[in-house]
Order: sequence, then structure tokens, then C-alpha cells
Amino acid sequence: MKLTKNFSLQELTASGTAARLGIDNTPNDTQLQNLRRLAELLQQVRDHFNAPVFINSGFRCKALNDAVGSKDTSQHLLGCAADIRISNISPHQGVQAIQKSGILFDQIICEYDSWIHISVSNHPSDPPRQNALTIDKKGVRVFA
Repeated sequence: MKLTKNFSLQELTASGTAARLGIDNTPNDTQLQNLRRLAELLQQVRDHFNAPVFINSGFRCKALNDAVGSKDTSQHLLGCAADIRISNISPHQGVQAIQKSGILFDQIICEYDSWIHISVSNHPSDPPRQNALTIDKKGVRVFA
């Protein structure tokens, strides 16, 4: 099912871990609505860079989230977050450019300068926080 011009439900729910462990990673109706909002955000990112955006991890059901060792507070559980890479753009450069672009995101994190975590707000009526962070071996801090 296409959610936007360039993003499908399948790529936002695909998981090698889920396939290997036999986990059904199918979103419920609320999670699907959130994934639609997330796909719209990802489409804005793709259009801004005019480059492919690759999804490392999108929606995770509870069993999958537990299997990958993530926290119960992860926005991935709600269908509100994705870990992405942008073709030919470093994660650090990507976060910088997205911050300057005017694209409204809830949270964006440069994680170990290996990927970008980007999200929409947990509830459609909540305004996006525009929260930008870096996570690396030094810990978590405001993105600079």
C-alpha cells in the first residue's frame, strides 16, 4: 500500500528481525494513521534533498521492539518514527539541513553519525517539538 509518492506501508513495517523470529509486525488502525503522517514527513525530506531516503527501521510492534532491545517509550511503537539514511548525505549533514529547511518534525536525532532518527508527534493534535539531538559514545546532547 502506497502511503505517499515514494513510501509504502511495506517499507515502513519491514524488519529482518521480525521475519527471522516470526513476529507479525502489522500495525493497528491508530498506528497506520501515524505511519501515514510519518510517510508524509519522510516525503518532505526526500523532496527537500531530491534524493532517495532509505528506511533502516520504521514501525515496531511491541514484540519486535522488545526483540531489538528498544525502550517501551520508543516512538517506533506508535508508528511515529523511522531511522533513515539519505543517499549521499551524512547523518550529521542531513540533520543540519533538515533543521534549516523549515520541515516540521517532532524529534530528529543524529545517532552515532550512522543514521537519522526522525519522528512526527505522538498525537496528530500535538505540535511538533522540533527537538534535535545527537547520540554517540559521549551520550545524549543537543545537536550542534
